[in-house]
Parts: sequence; C-alpha cells; structure tokens
Amino acid sequence: MQIIDKKSNKKAWASALTEPAKEFPLTPLSMISGNIPEGLRGTLYRNGPARLERGGMLTGHWFDGDGAILAVNFTDGGVNATYRYVQTIGYQAENTADKFLYGNYGMTAPGPVWNQWRRPVKNAANTSVLALPDKLLALWEGGKPYALDLQTLETWGEDNLGGLTNGLTYSAHYKQDPQTKEIFNFGISLGLNAKLNVYKSDSTGQIIQKAAYPLDGLPLIHDFVLAGQYLIFFISPVRLRMLPILLGTSNYSDSMEWRPELGTQILVIDRDSLSLVSRGEAEPWYQWHFANGYVDASGAVIVDIARYEDFQTNQYLKEVATGKTHTPAQSTLSRVTLHPQSGKVAAIEQLLDKHCEFPNVPRQNVGQESRYTYMSGFCQGTDISQELLNTIACFDHKTQTLTEAYPGENCYPSEPILAENWVLTVVYDGNSHSSQVWVYDSDRLNEEPICKLKLPSIIPHSFHGTWKSGLSKE
Repeated sequence: MQIIDKKSNKKAWASALTEPAKEFPLTPLSMISGNIPEGLRGTLYRNGPARLERGGMLTGHWFDGDGAILAVNFTDGGVNATYRYVQTIGYQAENTADKFLYGNYGMTAPGPVWNQWRRPVKNAANTSVLALPDKLLALWEGGKPYALDLQTLETWGEDNLGGLTNGLTYSAHYKQDPQTKEIFNFGISLGLNAKLNVYKSDSTGQIIQKAAYPLDGLPLIHDFVLAGQYLIFFISPVRLRMLPILLGTSNYSDSMEWRPELGTQILVIDRDSLSLVSRGEAEPWYQWHFANGYVDASGAVIVDIARYEDFQTNQYLKEVATGKTHTPAQSTLSRVTLHPQSGKVAAIEQLLDKHCEFPNVPRQNVGQESRYTYMSGFCQGTDISQELLNTIACFDHKTQTLTEAYPGENCYPSEPILAENWVLTVVYDGNSHSSQVWVYDSDRLNEEPICKLKLPSIIPHSFHGTWKSGLSKE
C-alpha cells in the first residue's frame, strides 16, 4: 500500500480516481445533447474498481479497488441510472472498520505477517458483469461471482452457479454462444502446479458440465476465446512465484515473473465434450484480452488478440492506482492462425499499428467471423506512458480501415459496448469533472454522438460491461 499523493501535477484522468465513488439511487438522466435513438431499449451494465483508498491508504494496484456497478436503463419513459457498490463480505468488513483488512492482487494484508493466512485475498467483484435472465453477476477471476438484482443492483451474495464447489473460481471473461445461449468460462486452482477448470453453463448460468486440466507452473490466465466448436487458451509466459506470497513478503502482482523462454502454451478444447483436442506452443507474448475467434473455410482457427510483447502492462496498471503513470505498454491488434488438431500456429500477423485494448465484436458474431472489431485506444500523438485510453474505434476487416471516435482532450471513454446498431460508452470529462453516457451510431463513430447524457456523480474508469436488450422497468 502507498500513502496518498496529493500533488496536483497529474493528468486529467487521475481526478476520476482521487475520491471513492459515490453511489446514487435510480435517477433520471438529463440530456446534454441530441436525442435517444427510437429503437434503443435495454440496460447498459458496467463494472470497475470504484474505491482505491481507505483510511488514507491507497490500494497497491488498480485491480484491488472495490467493485461498483453502473446500470443505465433506456426505457420508453426516458433514461435513468443506478450506481451501487457490490456488497462483498470484504467490502462490508472494511467499510465498518474504515481501513484495509485484506490482501489482494497488488497488496498484502496489513498488520502482522500471519494476517496473510488469517485474511485471505478479498473478492473485489470489480472486473465484469454477466446479465442472466433473473440476476446480474459481478465477476472477479479469483473467486465466486456475486449475484445482484438486475433492477435495483441490491447484492444477494456469492453464487456457486450449482457447480463452484471446493474452492473453484469463476473468471471475469465468460463467452456466450449467440445461437445456443450456452455460456463457457474457466477458473484456475492453485497448487504446486495450477489446474485449469473449464465450465459449460446453460442460458440461466447454471453449470452443467466441468473439466479440469493440469498446467505447468502457476500461469496468469485472464481470458480465452470461443472459436466455432473450440475453446482456446493461450497461456502466456507469466508465472507466479508462490513462496514470497506464502511467506507474506510479497503480493501476487509483484510475484509475477515474465519468463519468455517458456513461450506461449496453447490448449484447444472441444466445446461439446470439454475434452482436450491438442496442446501446442508459440512464441512468447502477453494478452489480457481476445477480440474474437472463428473457424475459417479451411478448418483453421483465426484468433484476434490485443497483443503485448512483454508484461510491462502490469506495471502500468499498477501505476494507475497512484494517479500517475510512467511505464509505456503498447498492445496491437494481432491475428493468430492456428491448426486446431495439432495446436500448431501457422501465422501471426499484426492487423493494426496502433494501441488496442478491450477489443470485442457484436454479440451475434461471438465465435464466428465478424467484419467489425470494436476497441479502445489512444489518439495519434498521445504519450501512452502518461495517459489513459482516450479513443474508441472500429476496425473493418473487409476494407482494412479504422474509424475512430475521439471525445476530445481530457476526455476518457470506457470500453465500447455494442447495443444493436449503437455503441455505448461512459465518458469521464476531466474538463468539467463529470461522467456522461455517450451513444454513437455503430457505423459512424467518427461523427458526433447521437446523444450525451449526464450522470449524477463521477464513475471511476471501469473495466468491462454488457448490454441487456429489452424493455427495462422504469
């Protein structure tokens, strides 16, 4: 943990993280400009670390902040929003004590060394959301999901989805097949060597099938890809040194080692049986996120990745929590062509010579070929070691063109979320110190937003969100 730095020579984005986020009840949103599109009906949910400070102390990493959910409802009667912290066990205990009590990804538990065992890592429930028919799940990869009410965002508690027993964890990066509505996800079990647990759920989220595979060492796996009939895991050469954590001398983040000599391990799994199809390996790289995957006409698997050359990105994300960054970490949209039966990589190519993060495709194209990939990035000339993501963009694979939306200086849009024919993003405007919801035409990102709506309080920079179609309750 670090003492809070009150210096003012920080970039505009830092002001969104300075104070813990303030919740607000269901509130009608005022229109800044434009009009709500006639056919846009449903709810945007977003999750992210909303509290990075307690008792004058900062978290050790951006990933450690307590999760809070924003729900923005587009209804026949207008647009309203709610913002609430996920009431995890750890959040409630620390709220009562008004100080940090637990360890996390980037911090050890305060106090004597035995607190490392007495107070295990806190489930921050801060990374993503899964909107099911009857509940919302706040996801965090090191534990079980927390279930919330879809309308009120009231926290109901941890949910084992009928299968997360004996300490099984559930990642933040599920994949849902747009046709079958099956949901696939994974979790990692730690030991001398890690174990990859793979899950298949029905459309309600209930786990109906599980499989487990041994891994070499203790890798960091954040995401995977659904590509046709395959689930594919690219395991980058980051390995956790467990001894410093057991001794209480270091946290998870600082105990991650970049080991390029190990290369990238590849696991191809059959989505129907959850059986292993092949294991392969490739050159070393790191990725947090995949855009998408599909099987082409020849039977090869095509996977698009936000690819880093090394693991510097973790240091950059650690610095975000301090409000001042200095580590450059560039990722590019890259394409891997893979032979699924052998696990052999046929080609790796760079699709864009620009930073890319939070890549995604329209929901109906998940696991299938998609003409368009949406992403976050930096506008030309940005010093990426100093700034936060400040554009959203769409890459057209057919014409090989990139269309960008740049909200303006000191404005920071969240990951673009596709909602039918529109793109939604939550923008922190550092000029007016306000948070807003912007709606773009998905085909015209380089034009003015269709509308801008003002939120009642600051929404700190968040990680992932989703769109749930349909008529929302007003």
